[in-house]
Amino acid sequence: MKKEITTPKIKIRKGDLVKVIAGDSKGQQGKVLSVLTTKSRVLIEGVNLVSKHTKPNAAAPNGGIIKKEAALHISNVALIDPKSGSITRVGRKLNADGKLVRVSKKSGEEIK
Repeated sequence: MKKEITTPKIKIRKGDLVKVIAGDSKGQQGKVLSVLTTKSRVLIEGVNLVSKHTKPNAAAPNGGIIKKEAALHISNVALIDPKSGSITRVGRKLNADGKLVRVSKKSGEEIK
């Protein structure tokens, strides 16, 4: 019998404003560029920068060292509440149209 691999429900999406709550980049905040669901990781704009050494090629004729964002584990980031600006957890509720939407646990505000 094969074991089914399940991924946890990820409550952070592309375009969300998040704050890093653990690790070397702790305290920094930025916009989510992409979410890697299979690895439970996120790429955040301007956060967790690493130096990548590149060889000269057609795109970069000189090559050299490029600063690039590296992925962070999803557990090390928290969503920023749109109302208060502090970090919050994410819940889900049915709105007036009967559609499931994400809501902030702190303020109860809908996350767009």
